[in-house]
This record gives sequence, structure tokens and C-alpha cells, in this order.
Amino acid sequence: MPYSRDEKDWLEREWAFRAWGRAGLLSTEDYRQVLAWEAGGVPMDLVVAALNTFFDRREKKEKPRTFVALKHIDRDVAKALKLRESLLRAGPELDAGKGWEQVKAPLREDPAAKAAFEAWQRLRASAPSPEAAGYLAHHDQEREARAALLDQAEAALGPAAEPLRAELRQRLLAADMKEGGLVWKRAWSHHWGRLVAAAWALPLEGA
Repeated sequence: MPYSRDEKDWLEREWAFRAWGRAGLLSTEDYRQVLAWEAGGVPMDLVVAALNTFFDRREKKEKPRTFVALKHIDRDVAKALKLRESLLRAGPELDAGKGWEQVKAPLREDPAAKAAFEAWQRLRASAPSPEAAGYLAHHDQEREARAALLDQAEAALGPAAEPLRAELRQRLLAADMKEGGLVWKRAWSHHWGRLVAAAWALPLEGA
């Protein structure tokens, strides 16, 4: 399925967000890379997740490369695709609670949060192929389950959530996103989920 204009705008703004506005997607090579992912049926949410994985790793290096391009995250996109395929192969044999032991207390001791995590994991593992008729409906169910889990994790943060919201808002504004717009909402949902997950050490990598 071709990327929509909103999805392409989302990728461009995500790039500006993580690069602190220092780089844009303007080169012919970047455009060709987007076309390659589009032709390969790579979902945009997976591309954005891979982009964040790349920049997370880059920030840990003492001397990161100064020039970055979309081709540099292609390996992370490939890894994310393999992870999704392995989850599909796992099927009903998946240990839905795997990874929960690393979650910080008190969320780890919340049975409702653990149940929400396992429900999301089962949906991830049982996803049909993108070509299947029920793929989009299942994808919506998976996103709803993930959102339900993050809602519980966010509520458990209490007052600690407000400084995180303020920080994220400033970062999005610095990336020249229009507050309240579709791209803003996509970016907010994506990065807010990452912040909440990081606060509790929720294993949402590649999701």
C-alpha cells in the first residue's frame, strides 16, 4: 500500500525531531529509500520505530557520524521486519508474559497491567500477513491493546507524568510540528508511548 502524504510528513517530522532539526529529508537517495520501503510494503510505524532505534544507538556513541541519511537505518528496518516475522511464527506457543519481570514496581505487581501486556503480546503474535483480508482490522486491535496497556502505565505515573509531557511538547515544537495537527498527534502518540514505556522499563521494543 502506498504511503500517504500524512505518513511521509510524519517520517520527515520524526527525522527533524530526532536530529534536532539539523537535517532534513531532501536528497534523492532519501527519496529512493522511502520508495524502496514503500514497494516492500513496510508499514510506516515500523520505519519510525526503526528510526528511533537508530538514533537511540547513535546517541550512546562518543563520536557519532555527523552525516546521517535514511539508508543508515535500513538495517534497523530489516531487523524490525525479522522480529515481526518471528512473532508471527511463534503463534499460540508464544510466552505472552515474557519480559514482564523486567518492569519496575509497582506496575509490575499490578495484575490488570500484566493482563493488558499479555493481551497485547498475543495479538502481536497472531497477526496475519499484510496481504490477508483481516490484516487492517487485526492491526487496529493490536494498536488498541497497546494503547490500553500504556494508559494503565501512564495512570500509574501520577504527577511524574507532567514533566514528561512538558519536555515532549517542547521537543515537538522544536521540530516545527504544528500543535494539534495530524502529524503532531502521530508523533505525540509515538513518543509519549516511548517515554511512558521507558519510565517503567516496559518491553515495547520494535512495536
